[in-house]
Formats: sequence, C-alpha cells, structure tokens
Amino acid sequence: MRRPFALLAAALLTGALAVPASAADGDEKFTIKDPRITESSGLAASRQHPGIYWTHNDSDDGAYLYAVDSATGETVATITMSGVGSPRDVEAISIGPDNQIYVGDIGDNLGGTWPYVWIYRLPEPKNLRNQTIKATQYVVKYSDGARDAESLVVHPKTGRVYIVDKNEKGGHLFEGPAELSPSGSNVFRPVAAVPDLEATDATLSPDGEHLVVRSYFGAIAYDWNGGKIKRKQRLGVPFLGQGESVTYTADGKKLMYGAEGADSPVEPQDAPGGGDSDSSSGSGSSASSDSGRDGLTGNLKTGAIAAGVLLVVVLAVRGMRRRG
Repeated sequence: MRRPFALLAAALLTGALAVPASAADGDEKFTIKDPRITESSGLAASRQHPGIYWTHNDSDDGAYLYAVDSATGETVATITMSGVGSPRDVEAISIGPDNQIYVGDIGDNLGGTWPYVWIYRLPEPKNLRNQTIKATQYVVKYSDGARDAESLVVHPKTGRVYIVDKNEKGGHLFEGPAELSPSGSNVFRPVAAVPDLEATDATLSPDGEHLVVRSYFGAIAYDWNGGKIKRKQRLGVPFLGQGESVTYTADGKKLMYGAEGADSPVEPQDAPGGGDSDSSSGSGSSASSDSGRDGLTGNLKTGAIAAGVLLVVVLAVRGMRRRG
C-alpha cells in the first residue's frame, strides 16, 4: 500500500511545482528559426497570445507577417495581408488598442524621394494559424517633405500613430492625425526632436508612459509626456549584428532587442526605471525592483504549496504506519 501512496504523493508534488505553459512571460532570449525570416526588421509583443512576437522581413518580401513563439523560436502562424497591393519597404510593426496590428511600409532606401508611404492595419487573429486577413491601407505623407523611416509606434491608449524618421544626424518624432483615414492622405507633422542617434526602431511601453528609440548600436529612453517627449537616459543594447528592432514585453518589464540575418537572436534587457541621469545602463531601478519583488513572491508561493503537500504526505504516512 505504501508504494501507490508514494506515487500519488510524488504526482501531487510535481503538480504543485509545475509551471503551466500559459504562464510563460516571453522575456527570455530566443532565436528566430524560420528560414524565411532573414531580415527581421520589426518586432511587436502580442498582448493576447503570451510569449508570441510578431515580425516581418525588410523591403519587398511580400505582404507577410510571422508569429514567432519565443519558447521555441518557431513560427506558429503566417499571416498574408490582403487589400494592400505590393508592399515596398516594410520596416516596422506595432500593436495598438483592441489588439490591432499596425505595419509600417515606411522605408525609403532612396533617401526620402517617394512622395508617400503606407501604413497597414489589421486585427490580430484570435487563433494562431496560417491565414489571410484583410488589412486597411493608409497613405502617409510628411508635412515637411519625403523622408526615410524605420520606426512606428501606436499609443496603446489613444491609438494615435507616430513615426520616427531615420537620419544619421538625428531625426524627429512625427505625429499622425487623431484618427487615420483610408481615403486621401494622412499628414504626419514633427512634434519633437530625436537627436543623437539614427533610429532603426522604436517602442512605447504598454502603459503609454515611456518611449524607447534604438539605433544600430544604442538606444535612448524618453518619458512620453503626452507626446512632448523628455529625454530620460541612454541605454546600452546587446550587440546582435545589424540591430533593427525593439519592443517592450507585454508586461512592460523588459525590452526585447532583435537584429537582421538568418537565425537572428532576440535578447532581453531590463526596461528603464526612474531617475533623470543620462546613464549607459540598460536596467532601471523600478523595473529591477518590481521584477525582484514579483520573483520573490512567486518563489514564496511555490515554496508554501510544496511545503503544504509534503506535510500532508508525512501525516498520511504516519497514519498508515499506526494502522499497520
């Protein structure tokens, strides 16, 4: 009788200590393994599919988006956008309110000569499988003339779209209309300078309070401040090759940095915390303390459950011995 009981106890203990797959935070290093993805140029953390990151190839790969599972690095869904014609130079991806995906066909490798660029919007699918989804296409122009850009963010609360242009001498944050119109042109106007780096991607925190703009070899964090951004600190970024992408994790605690190339790595850094110093550190005090506190709480809970199971097992075994 003791052996079956021991097996049952082991099963109970294993169940108490096991972490369900759905609890994955998607904040660990991973490698994009899909051989079709050789120029990952944008990255966006899904909010309705934990651990999933959306990406796409640079330039004219086609109207495709890829959902990559950070637990395995494998593509779990390929989306083909319909209703958008032939993309020209897709450079950025962001997720706005109501799980709407925004794709920035905003690159201009000719140095800012195209009279207009495009943004595509489509609903993030509830079921991750290969499928075709109709997207809405928006024509974008800049108030002060054409330019190259690789960074697009959507405010998670207002849904307003912003672009940071790419210039080796530093660029600007451009604000779009309060609501994009599928008919006519949507004029983006400069609202703040983004100096000291050549922007290759940008990301807004899930609460809409912080902006991070990255370049090939560095990044700068800003307080959003209602769009009137205030520089906060310089961030160190992992060297991954041609650094092209960055996104906040869904919980806002980390930044995930990506690069172009086959089997490209994606690596986390702590999201910036409080303070006004122009530090080269990639970790912030508030993010670190929150993460540590959550981790401690989780460990205590797990330990308490395990201790409770062990106590039940010990008492039961003693009872069986007395009866024997």
